[in-house]
Amino acid sequence: MVPMTISTRPAAGEYAEYYARYIALVPTGHLLAHLRAQRERTAELLASLDEEGGARRYAPGKWSVKQVIGHVIDVERLFAFRALAIARADPADQPSMDQDRWMEAADFDARTIPSLGAEYRAVRDASLALIESFSDADAGRQGRASGFPFTVRSLVHMLAGHELHHLAVLRERYGLGGRTGGAG
Repeated sequence: MVPMTISTRPAAGEYAEYYARYIALVPTGHLLAHLRAQRERTAELLASLDEEGGARRYAPGKWSVKQVIGHVIDVERLFAFRALAIARADPADQPSMDQDRWMEAADFDARTIPSLGAEYRAVRDASLALIESFSDADAGRQGRASGFPFTVRSLVHMLAGHELHHLAVLRERYGLGGRTGGAG
């Protein structure tokens, strides 16, 4: 079942205002098709990198390419978990994250590009399977995360837009080439 309401752009009030910048990046249209195309393009980008490229930083003190990819993976897991919890009507306020603390605790630079690529693909495949399971009622269900209201639909859009944001950073600041993550 492919729920139509997942592809509907979430309205203001379905998410914390901070995330509007990610949602705005997501092209209109079939969101699952976009997420699948994004998976392929990001996997291609990762496959094109060598270990030296993965260690690149655009300035001192900035994250490496490997760290950016690790962050994208972590955030996708978090957004997918929040969407799952809200879809299942969990009344708890879903957890927030401190991206800097998470980065300090993770050693993405010790990982290889192929291992990060494999993990990215596995996480995206799991996210797609979850998103495909959501009903129309699930898509519009609202819960809370980090003290703010979110719908399942908004979290799925944030998942896609967050990756688009970081892929643009990799392209613009790190000099990684090509079109990445977009739909068609």
